[in-house]
Amino acid sequence: MKIFCVGRNYAEHAKELNNEVPDEPVIFLKPKSALLQPNAAFFYPEFTNELHYEAELVLKIAKNGKYIPANQANKYYSAITVGIDFTARDLQQELKKKGLPWEKAKAWDNSAVVGKWVELTPQILKNPINFSMKLNDTVVQKGISKDMLFSFDKIVANISQYFSVNIGDVIFTGTPAGVGECVVGDVLTGFFEDLQVFEVEIK
Repeated sequence: MKIFCVGRNYAEHAKELNNEVPDEPVIFLKPKSALLQPNAAFFYPEFTNELHYEAELVLKIAKNGKYIPANQANKYYSAITVGIDFTARDLQQELKKKGLPWEKAKAWDNSAVVGKWVELTPQILKNPINFSMKLNDTVVQKGISKDMLFSFDKIVANISQYFSVNIGDVIFTGTPAGVGECVVGDVLTGFFEDLQVFEVEIK
């Protein structure tokens, strides 16, 4: 399976990190080893002193495809949840300043959390989707799908121009404003609408 990620898909998040708002999806990948397995502990990585959370809506691919037109893309994903794209922000900034790739800051082992899946129905897709995440007992991120610069269908179509999408692949669709630092002992809890889909303690 592949883990696709979309960067800068919410204008306010791009601005909070002083990044330009893109005119097409910014795509990067995490390896399969980045996926935190169910019930596995999450440990603060040794190579960073600035671990950031980024809560995102995550799609699950249900059909193999390539060169998918946007008006057919909704046939290729079947479930949705909320996840965390963990980022070693200090390492990322250091690499970006040097003009180097920043997979080390994004794609390390266990850097991708995926919550419990929710089956996508026409009713869910008909309305904007709300999601949020709490840091301990405080809501730190709130997002709604209508604020995405690029819709689910446009993301899937764009990815498929460059990569085959296969059953079981997942797509992190971008994080809204409110990303921030977390430390050992913090508990992160993700919500799809009002449904809790994950809880992760930083150890």
